[in-house]
Amino acid sequence: METFLAPIENPNSLGMKLAYFFTKKYFGKVLMPLKVHSARLPTAFGKFYAKISQLDKKLVLPEEMVLLIRQHVAQLNICLFCIDISRATAIQASMNEEKINELVNYRSSLLFSEREKAALDYATELTKDKQVNPGTFKKLAYYFSEREICEIVYLVASEHVYNLTNIGLNIHSDMLCDITKLKK
Repeated sequence: METFLAPIENPNSLGMKLAYFFTKKYFGKVLMPLKVHSARLPTAFGKFYAKISQLDKKLVLPEEMVLLIRQHVAQLNICLFCIDISRATAIQASMNEEKINELVNYRSSLLFSEREKAALDYATELTKDKQVNPGTFKKLAYYFSEREICEIVYLVASEHVYNLTNIGLNIHSDMLCDITKLKK
């Protein structure tokens, strides 16, 4: 499927040329959101997206929990690029691929702890309904500190930024999982 806006293969700004260079070096290709979305905006917008990644490094939630929540929200929103990059990141981090595959069945899967299920239930309601049942929040609060709850809200919200950007421009998978497997 083609993106709604044609990818920009050769950006004009030095900042964007550097972004293309470093993403190609890291991923083996220039990512489609960079070519379709970021290349058309002032550099500050690209810095905003980079800031999300930097903020993720300040989270106290375990990396696997962060990846599960991001992947789950991307699946719920059907953002094919985000599902792809989230899965590639999880594989790169040596996360259990079976658990990633089983994410759609997390409620009945024995691979997920009650703590993980509470976070995923909360993320599901927040994503699908744009509100959360008090019982769902109470269960979340049983397993997570106030800071962790705020981090989960941040993860859901920031994943929506990525998802809606890609969905809005018809950006699909960049086949990063294949690239990741080759790099291992």
